Amino acid sequence: MSEKTRQGNFFEDFRVGQTIAHATPRTITEGDVALYTALTGSRFALTSADTFAHSLSFPRSPVDNLLAFNVVFGKTVPDISLNAIANLGYATGRFGHRVYPGDTLTADSTVIGLKENRDGKTGIVYVRSCGVNQRGQIALDYCRWVMVRKRDPASPAPDTVIPELHDAVAASDLVIPAGIRLEDYDTTLSGSADLWDDYRVGERIDHVDGMTIEESEHMMATRLYQNTARVHFNQHAEKEGRFGRRIVYGG
Repeated sequence: MSEKTRQGNFFEDFRVGQTIAHATPRTITEGDVALYTALTGSRFALTSADTFAHSLSFPRSPVDNLLAFNVVFGKTVPDISLNAIANLGYATGRFGHRVYPGDTLTADSTVIGLKENRDGKTGIVYVRSCGVNQRGQIALDYCRWVMVRKRDPASPAPDTVIPELHDAVAASDLVIPAGIRLEDYDTTLSGSADLWDDYRVGERIDHVDGMTIEESEHMMATRLYQNTARVHFNQHAEKEGRFGRRIVYGG
């Protein structure tokens, strides 16, 4: 096999403390925002209307946080989870500086934990990933852990390091946009009269409507985020896998 063939990292390629700079910066465009809205049907007024954003002292509608998250996540896939079996969880996620159309996002990840599984064929990799804009400002950061195949099951297991991850992000660590003017928040235009103090811990809200995810939609979304994980793309390989078909991207 040519040395130019990129197989991605396997479990034994990771080291605690290792930092990986991910390839392919991404400039978010108005087209990305429109396509994301078409795929998800998002109705969040702040990211849908410049006039609504102006009323809260934003210069324009920011990019939906989850679009920014998925773009950053997609940067990490070729290095972190190309050989993943399962994405297991996320923790301590925070959104920082708002992302606007025209901003360029880059990402890096630091390995914060490793644990080989009992079968000796896979292991769990814990990383902290960070997305920054063209000014070096943090747009978002989060931790995730993912089960990754080993290249050689006979290779020795690394020392087990399981990071301590908090159950919640402290309110003091959340980033609130500077100068935001919430007294002008229009509940009619937002589509909901419920504000922060209307919610209760443990309250269960039925969102009523379900949505069927079509093959074309999840494939388009995965390409929008430049996610290269083969479990989402290669039906010829995945038909022999556990589920017999491609897996919908769950970011």
